[in-house]
Amino acid sequence: MAFAIESWEMMILIYNSGAIAQEFELSTTQVGSLISALFLGMIPGALFWGRLMGQIGRKKTLILSLALYGIFPLISAFSTSYEMLWATRFLCGVVLVGSLVVTFPYFEEIVPVASRGKATVYLSSGWPVGVLIAIGITFALEPMGWRVIVGMGAFTSLWAIIIWKFVPESPYWLAEKNDADGAAQSITILCNGQFNNPQVILETQHSSPSGNLLDLFKGAVAKTTFLQITINFCFSWGYWAMASWMPLLLSKKGLSTPEGLGFLAISALFMFPGYISASYLTGKFGRKKIMVIYVFMAAIAGFALAKSTNVNELYFWNFTLSFFSLGAWGVWNTWLGEVYDTRNRGNGTAVGVVSQRVANSIAPIVIGSILASSSFNFTVAFISMFFILTLIATLFLKETEGVSLK
Repeated sequence: MAFAIESWEMMILIYNSGAIAQEFELSTTQVGSLISALFLGMIPGALFWGRLMGQIGRKKTLILSLALYGIFPLISAFSTSYEMLWATRFLCGVVLVGSLVVTFPYFEEIVPVASRGKATVYLSSGWPVGVLIAIGITFALEPMGWRVIVGMGAFTSLWAIIIWKFVPESPYWLAEKNDADGAAQSITILCNGQFNNPQVILETQHSSPSGNLLDLFKGAVAKTTFLQITINFCFSWGYWAMASWMPLLLSKKGLSTPEGLGFLAISALFMFPGYISASYLTGKFGRKKIMVIYVFMAAIAGFALAKSTNVNELYFWNFTLSFFSLGAWGVWNTWLGEVYDTRNRGNGTAVGVVSQRVANSIAPIVIGSILASSSFNFTVAFISMFFILTLIATLFLKETEGVSLK
């Protein structure tokens, strides 16, 4: 649900951008900038929260991020100008990105090694859940206006109560904090009492459970950091450049707004089998092989989508793109949390999210400019090239399936 909330917030403004543009009389460039505001806020926010999750723990970070987030959708709903809306969207990004940075590393630190890959890919299915909720509420509440729809995001912060009540702190983080008793208690909760009196032995005493950001760019870790930055930027560009302008791309193909929302909803449904298949396969064959295959198929689907000559082809190839691209995202979200040790996991994930958000911030503006002067075919083909770059970088990253976290 934490990841679904992220998805909701990223997509809700896109689905309501037409109404917002009409009220404030915005150009396509201004709409692109407004979409990018959330991601620009996530850039400094990710670095802050990545550091904080190492200092105060995974659980407190997630609760704090979700709780603070509820304030800003409400303020956004009362925006009186484009500038005010842009500023509140930026602040939404600053606070909400904390839950994105912490969710996957936190989850991976509280599930067994044997099921970590499969389970974490399933965690990614929160994305289409959020997309479907955003589409459904946009469709149902459209007569009430975009302000009501955007303001609904305030209620999602209540999920922090669920995290506080039912989810224990990461035993890995507690061990890094030299809290063996706390780690043992967390394991007892996670095992539902079936693991009696677990003994946690601290192999190394650490002065702090949080690493330094600069450590990511030193020694052997530096190669991993540069590779994951490349993958995060290119993969995020390829996916988000497509997603952010898909409603306009569909209109260029002749679909009305209701038809476009229906198209996007069905596309989101095709993400679920993508996740399910990727979850099974990555647990069986590892991260690298499945990531390469799925990204390659997403690139083919993207190029084919650009060449679609009728609505049936448009549907088929976009659904294929949804299946493989989101399946690959599930694998990548899992992989990113595994390539660092516990001390560097928070900062490493934060740097990856920053790389994604830089791409997310630039892509809508660049693609908006390309759309204004180029064809649908050229635009989609250009976007798909970033999938190829993702695939190449993936080949050089180490395999982590079945390997214990450090």
